[in-house]
Amino acid sequence: MSGSDLILLALVLPLVGAAGIAAASRIGDNAREATTLLTAGALAWTVWSLVPELMQGGRPSLVLAEVVPGIELAFSVEPLGMLFAALASSLWIVNSIYSIGYMRGNNESNQTRFYIFFAVALAAAIGIAFADNLFTLFLFYEILTLSTYPLVSHKGDAQTVRSARVYLGVLLTTSIGLLLPAIIWTYSVAGTGTFTPGGILEGKVDGAAVGLLLGLFVFGVGKAAVMPVHRWLPAAMVAPTPVSALLHAVAVVKAGVFTVTKIIIYIFGVDFLFAEPSSGWLVYVAAFTIVAASLVALRQQNLKRLLAYSTVAQLSYVIMATAILKPLAEVGAALHIVAHAFGKITLFFAAGAIYTAAKKTELHQLRGIARRMPWTMAAFTVGALSMIGVPPTGGFVSKWYILAGAFQADNYVAIAVIVASTALNAAYFLPIIFIAWFLKEDSPPAREHGEAPFAVVLALMITAALTLAFFFFNEPVLELEGQLVRTIS
Repeated sequence: MSGSDLILLALVLPLVGAAGIAAASRIGDNAREATTLLTAGALAWTVWSLVPELMQGGRPSLVLAEVVPGIELAFSVEPLGMLFAALASSLWIVNSIYSIGYMRGNNESNQTRFYIFFAVALAAAIGIAFADNLFTLFLFYEILTLSTYPLVSHKGDAQTVRSARVYLGVLLTTSIGLLLPAIIWTYSVAGTGTFTPGGILEGKVDGAAVGLLLGLFVFGVGKAAVMPVHRWLPAAMVAPTPVSALLHAVAVVKAGVFTVTKIIIYIFGVDFLFAEPSSGWLVYVAAFTIVAASLVALRQQNLKRLLAYSTVAQLSYVIMATAILKPLAEVGAALHIVAHAFGKITLFFAAGAIYTAAKKTELHQLRGIARRMPWTMAAFTVGALSMIGVPPTGGFVSKWYILAGAFQADNYVAIAVIVASTALNAAYFLPIIFIAWFLKEDSPPAREHGEAPFAVVLALMITAALTLAFFFFNEPVLELEGQLVRTIS
């Protein structure tokens, strides 16, 4: 099967799977969930089948249509997009396993709708990953926003609907009000929006206009959650935990930081931005977001809200690393997309397991819970240590490269922020680990509880293992992103 055929199959499979899920639900829950797992596995196989050609220097591509002269609905595979697509498609399998245990364990309603929109969201994520130009990326970016709204509003109560409207309102306002004008501006000055190694804007825009255009892109990509366009992320915590995992680890926020990174590398060009003083503000905005979000997380008493603000901070590690504009930092940004995905999905899986088994959501309720849920809290501990950046976890590897890039650029602001935020991460994660493992419960629970359903525990143990494995086995990602570095250095 050719590369173009595989791209088309990767785009179509989740949509076919969504239709299959709807049809299978008429047979029964088992058929519906089997269809979900089969679709997720088929998508992962399809995406990974593109890797050999890419590693040999090939760039598979596909043009579906020319919408208007000069603007195509087109797709191509390059190292950064391959990383995002492989990550999203692979974690969909694990998230589906988790979802089966979680949705059944909590007797959630509208489960068929949940699985259908999850599949559509994955189709949008693949479209973003393989987008060949700004038009295609924007189209699938909006599809991702719209397809995840029913997931965020899944519970359907008044508070959930209000929070989901904040989610939708912030993301649509930023994309239509800022990102779309930036895309139109780019097409008008460059004559193209195709992602090109080295960028397309050098000689087409200069001075303060570069910083302004960069601002429209960065804040227009609301999914990257750079302050002050981050409010949608805490608001979305009303969603079921599998959706939170989708938002924080599998697709949505990764689509945000991936989009910003790809625009910096392939639209502006690293060398061009490095030479333009008006672009220097991005490091400081990302640094502020990291520290401010970490301080807010430090004050949270609800576990999912703490994890939400932790995500805001961790995402800006990727933005700051990209904005450092040095090869080692760009590799660190790519590595952190992976390391954060593994670690954060583990943390949300653990939070959902605790809710499913013990109905606990607040930090003070976690005293001694590791005695009853040792597998869950062991996984949580691994995920938390990765967020801090402690070896042997994936978070250490990505932070090491980001820090090396900061030294390479003599960027002492970035160095200081990494050190300070690491201390803040430890300040809000280590107390949770301590009270869960070393303190006794204040009083016996009203009913005995143990671990969450097997599917839930299996999924979180898989992602915890991936978090540890990435410390030792990150060479394939380094080799893949080495191709990216060679195009920008």
